[in-house]
Amino acid sequence: MKKPFRGPDGTWWGVEVAMPSHSSAMVIFHHPTGETARLNRYAWINARDAGALDPSSVLSKSVVTGALDDRALSRIFRRSMPISTDRPSFIAS
Repeated sequence: MKKPFRGPDGTWWGVEVAMPSHSSAMVIFHHPTGETARLNRYAWINARDAGALDPSSVLSKSVVTGALDDRALSRIFRRSMPISTDRPSFIAS
């Protein structure tokens, strides 16, 4: 399930929660072109409730998605990173 989010430049992103664990989840911002993952962004969020201390529990994607309002998404988007870049992963000398 992708939730719409309007970025600071007016771009409409599709927001998806992925890889939930007991204490964190990845938030993926899908670029609207959908042509390439190069423009997509991601950030990790940490749970702060009592369930985060129980390693046998798992966060629900739908609950996390429902808790992400525009203010929270703006804050997460500001610290998000590109999923892919054109830079090489290492520099050979």
